[in-house]
Amino acid sequence: MSETAPLRRGWTTGACAAAATRAALIRLWGGDWPEQVSITLPRGETPVFAVTHRAEGEGWAEAGIIKDAGDDPDVTHGALIVARVRGAPGGVTFQAGEGVGMVTRPGLPIPPGEPAINPVPRAMMEEVVAELAAEQARAPDIEITIAVPGGAELAARTWNPRLGITGGLSILGTTGIVRPFSCAAWIASIQRGVDVARAAGLGHVAGCTGATSEKVVQSLHGLPDHAMLDMGDFAGGMLKYLTKHPVPRVTIGGGIGKITKLAQGAVDLHSSRSQVDFAALAELAGVPGIAAANTALEASRLAPELGQRVAETALARVTERFGTAHDGSRIRFDVVVIDRAGAILGRAS
Repeated sequence: MSETAPLRRGWTTGACAAAATRAALIRLWGGDWPEQVSITLPRGETPVFAVTHRAEGEGWAEAGIIKDAGDDPDVTHGALIVARVRGAPGGVTFQAGEGVGMVTRPGLPIPPGEPAINPVPRAMMEEVVAELAAEQARAPDIEITIAVPGGAELAARTWNPRLGITGGLSILGTTGIVRPFSCAAWIASIQRGVDVARAAGLGHVAGCTGATSEKVVQSLHGLPDHAMLDMGDFAGGMLKYLTKHPVPRVTIGGGIGKITKLAQGAVDLHSSRSQVDFAALAELAGVPGIAAANTALEASRLAPELGQRVAETALARVTERFGTAHDGSRIRFDVVVIDRAGAILGRAS
């Protein structure tokens, strides 16, 4: 039995916003400030949240919840999620407070001009309002303003600026639960990037394995920020989504190690889930000594033409598997292979 403790899950910003809304609304409608509140998540869980911030004024009340992302390295872990509520006609409406962004580009689940509060968090807050309104026989006419103090600074460390979300963070979550090191969350971000690029009418996007390859590819092709997809190790997640939501041209960029894995058929490029086959790499290069190399980069130093061969092989592999979209259209790929300094070792199109 493993002695390693399981990773602790946490709660999304959307779940925290819903809990803060509940606490603030209880106070607004005449109740005592609660020390803690419970909400029902989309899959039926009922977590309890400590209320750590309270304020009120004429016609409004606000409460705050400290986000606990569990063991996930979430940029918003420890952030204060604040909900201010006040009576306003027209059902439940949403406003962006300090540190919550606004949507400026089409292609996201929320249209331009709206606060970056995603549909499931909105539904959770609407459910909180409806439940408390029914208990007190009140009209569910409430304006909810969500704020995250310091959120604008945190957002600079996320993909929001690239997606056209300005001024702060998004209030996210589809289940209310943060699962540590979630691959699904990363892939969902790639998918939203594709959606934004398509909505903007872009005919060329790029997915890269890291910051260096991204900088090289963006400069090489003169691409705007919202054409750059944060592929990371998830080549398969990006490519599979593109076959359902195609863009005419896709550039894939990365270091020789990652792109070698892609050339050898892997689409999850993480070191724990795929490895370079050095015997196959030696055969590709025609240099038997490469089979004893420790890294693909070392192999490329033994055979300077290897980067070009890897690029060409990766291009052929990706084109064969993902070059025809579900609607029958063709996706034109090209591949750029770099070293750690950003020098191009191979390029195939």
